[in-house]
Amino acid sequence: MEKTIELSHGAGGTLMELLIKQVIVPKFKKRTVGGLGLDDLDDGATIPLNNYEIVVTADGHTVDPLFFPGGDIGTLAVSGTINDLAVMGAKPIAITTALIIEEGFSISDLEKILDSMAKVAEETNVAVIAGDTKVMPRNHIDKLVIATSGIGLAKRGQVISDAGLKPGDKIIVTGTIGDHGIALLAVREGLDFETELKSDVAPIWETIEAALNVGGITAMKDPTRGGLASALNDLAEKSKVSIWVNEESIPVRGEVRAAAEMLGIDPLEVTNEGKAVIGVNAEYAEEVLEAVRKTKYGKDAQIIGEVKKEKPGYVFLKTVVGGVRVLEKPYGEPIPRVC
Repeated sequence: MEKTIELSHGAGGTLMELLIKQVIVPKFKKRTVGGLGLDDLDDGATIPLNNYEIVVTADGHTVDPLFFPGGDIGTLAVSGTINDLAVMGAKPIAITTALIIEEGFSISDLEKILDSMAKVAEETNVAVIAGDTKVMPRNHIDKLVIATSGIGLAKRGQVISDAGLKPGDKIIVTGTIGDHGIALLAVREGLDFETELKSDVAPIWETIEAALNVGGITAMKDPTRGGLASALNDLAEKSKVSIWVNEESIPVRGEVRAAAEMLGIDPLEVTNEGKAVIGVNAEYAEEVLEAVRKTKYGKDAQIIGEVKKEKPGYVFLKTVVGGVRVLEKPYGEPIPRVC
């Protein structure tokens, strides 16, 4: 039987990693132009140019529903692209966007989405410099797909990869976990809570810049598909270290935790769209935390764990009941089409 693509292949977990490493990447012979490239599987790639490095990223967005509490696919597309650049230590400068629209799609809805894109771009002083528009026949695509590319700039040698953790580093998460994925699932399932669940979708360059200005940053990752669990495992595997996380230190909103328990979902495996995981030298950790908390999207930041050299490649969760368990990378995102 011929193997086919499953939803889990695009969900940020183990299955997607295998697809990328075994099927996609090997097809391309030239995979770098002198900086980070396709083999590094970071949030973007780099092009060295004199005293700078141009950071480039690409992203596709197929979220369902298109409009959700806290944002829409337009907010998501621009924020996600900016965040991929930010966690590599690059100042976001410009994006391009491609719209693939289903015949019959509401022009007023399209305008709302474009307004959201413009609002995020203006908030972060990012230019939308190029794009493309295609229309597909009815039932050949689900409403709207947005593909984006992002361009950022960093001084040469100051790009932050997700492979730079060192033993002794502290791990900071810049806010509450699981908000985006749980909010979307609650809308889909028609769940009603006393407190409205809202996505955390937001551009976090200001937060990242505040951390970078303090110094001591060794690695960063935004915990999107596969959530915090996937991001921590990527950092541990690529840095060849272990990460030890305190469960009680991980910020999770009460309503998100309640919804996750009701749905049988681990919030640590759920997509976030306005957070970052930051590895920082222990000497700078408290100062970085203070700086992050002063920013618009970093008020709930916490130090959640530390980096050790033993048992490299593993993430360990110190549970609230006093035990320790391995926090594995999820097989796939438990909630499809959230980004």
